[in-house]
Amino acid sequence: MLCAWASIVVVTAQERDTTLERRIDEVTVTATPTPRRLTATIPVQVVTGEAIRTLGLQNMADAVRRFAGTTVRDYGGIGGMKTVSVRSLGAHHTAISYDQVAMSNTQAGQIDIGRLSLDNVAMLTLSVGQEEDLLQSARMSASAAVLSIRTEAPQFTSKRRHSLQAHIRAGSFGFVNPYLRLATRWNAHTALSVDANLLRADGVYPFTLVNGSERTREKRYNSDIRSWHSEANLYHTTDRSELRAKVYAFRSERGLPGSVVLYRTGNSERLWDENFFAQANYRWKANDRWTVQAQGKYNYSWNKYEDTDPKYEGGRQTDLNTQHEYYASLAAMGQITDRFKLSLAQDGAINTLNNNVNDNPAPIRFTSLTALRARYRLGRVTMVGTALATLITERVKRGDRPADRSQFTPSFSLTYRPLSDLDLNLRALYKKTFRVPTFNDLYYLRIGNTGLRPELADEYNIGLTWTAAPARLIDQITLTWDGYYNEVRDKIVAFPSTYVWRMVNFGRVRIFGFDVALTAGVPLTHGVRVDLQANYTYQRATDVTSPEAKNYRDQIPYTPLHSGSGSAALRTPWIDAAYTVVAVGDRYYMSQNLPENRVNGYAEHTIALSRTFHIRHPGGCRIRVQAECVNWMDAQYDIIKYYPMPGRSLRATVAVTL
Repeated sequence: MLCAWASIVVVTAQERDTTLERRIDEVTVTATPTPRRLTATIPVQVVTGEAIRTLGLQNMADAVRRFAGTTVRDYGGIGGMKTVSVRSLGAHHTAISYDQVAMSNTQAGQIDIGRLSLDNVAMLTLSVGQEEDLLQSARMSASAAVLSIRTEAPQFTSKRRHSLQAHIRAGSFGFVNPYLRLATRWNAHTALSVDANLLRADGVYPFTLVNGSERTREKRYNSDIRSWHSEANLYHTTDRSELRAKVYAFRSERGLPGSVVLYRTGNSERLWDENFFAQANYRWKANDRWTVQAQGKYNYSWNKYEDTDPKYEGGRQTDLNTQHEYYASLAAMGQITDRFKLSLAQDGAINTLNNNVNDNPAPIRFTSLTALRARYRLGRVTMVGTALATLITERVKRGDRPADRSQFTPSFSLTYRPLSDLDLNLRALYKKTFRVPTFNDLYYLRIGNTGLRPELADEYNIGLTWTAAPARLIDQITLTWDGYYNEVRDKIVAFPSTYVWRMVNFGRVRIFGFDVALTAGVPLTHGVRVDLQANYTYQRATDVTSPEAKNYRDQIPYTPLHSGSGSAALRTPWIDAAYTVVAVGDRYYMSQNLPENRVNGYAEHTIALSRTFHIRHPGGCRIRVQAECVNWMDAQYDIIKYYPMPGRSLRATVAVTL
């Protein structure tokens, strides 16, 4: 877990004597509330936008890899696809929330976090089970873990109605990334911001190719990317209500570098993506006891895959896919008594998929989710329970369709503080979730299977959190430990039949592990301090599908037994310096844990230096200069077998805030 603390202190001072009066301009500061990480009934990990910039994290995958218990599948390069799995449950069981509204991809069932930018992120939160906030959409209760992305709200001084943020990044492998954000305050309650982000990289980086005892130096090709994303945000707040609306657009073209096998380093596959969505989240406090939330979203997604190869008729294969989603949610939360809170949420969604394959079934999925949540406090004990009811039905234009699916999934969590004078909290969690088959699982060409059952997952967690200031040298130290056991049944896998592969419910996986994290702040002198963080994960995830199978009780593919990360950030009035490391142990890329299937472990080290300059003029100006050396030890490693990752790279950033 990468843990970073964010605090905002607003001090209004007025010194007065008989000869002089000073006035300090009022500053309006808007911030995202930090989750109750230490007293929450579920494991919660947090990294702030300030920590992202200080530590020199390059992309969303870099930030998520520092959370304990996560596995990020990265196919290499800046444009490579990146998905996140929490505690070996699979990427399909991880929900992604963007400014409190869930993202979705019904075709593939998983979100590529590689296309999400870190530029305007205020906070990343990873919650096991579900988010602590009781007033949530029902969809946020349907997954085994939630990665929540909160973007920055604009800030203004009392004399200014506009603000500007701009930066330019450049680095190795042809990387160039300009970013611009404009914000305006219409009145005391309403503000608007517009972001624009361009990214370009040729992605040609060197790597070492190992083939038996022979080692050669090669270059990675067809790993280029050109993408842009823009979004407009509307913020409107009053004493009793809050509205946050967003319009988002994204387009990219990238090469898919392919696997490096038998000296084959080139590839001709290309991928184009377009995504547009409009969403709104509205909260209204009706009175001191009742709060209502409404959400709505329209999402359009289009992608084009193209491969040039003589094996195809006409020498080229082109796949086109178009998705539409219409989504709405209504939730209400009531303070029934001083100790008891209750919330009810109802969600509805319609998803469609069209493509250019022969006999396209053109499925339409109708989803209903109903979540009842309750929180009860009794002395030093806090209990939270959720009951989720899911109903899914589908229609197709041609071919077979699956039967209607309904499921009831409960969850329960609690935290207990045994001693009033010791900041120690104990917690426990149980949650049942299920993963509905994706459109690809059900309908893709000849391997789809409309008779698939949903995957069922059970999560058990016990843990503790402790924080103290044990010595004058350390102003705060925090320790968290969580042990867990997960089990996945009816796992959906591609299984070979007589002539072709077919999707079947075949797998059963048991996962045992624990996460431990430690953070500490060490003030050295006035204005100089060191913030330290370290975490370690032990995870044993085994396939127990069949005792007769050769891989029975073997570690499942791409799950390391040991992994961890650490960071040290030195903050001074002159310069900030940060050192981070991510370490992952050996893994296996096939089901059998044989030596020839082993993927070697690695450790990636990064150094970042930054300095902020304040220029005094009406309104003020802040310039930040930062330099980073990523993987400075030039480690050669794969996250996915035969997809080599970049070695040492450099990057520089100049950012201006007005």
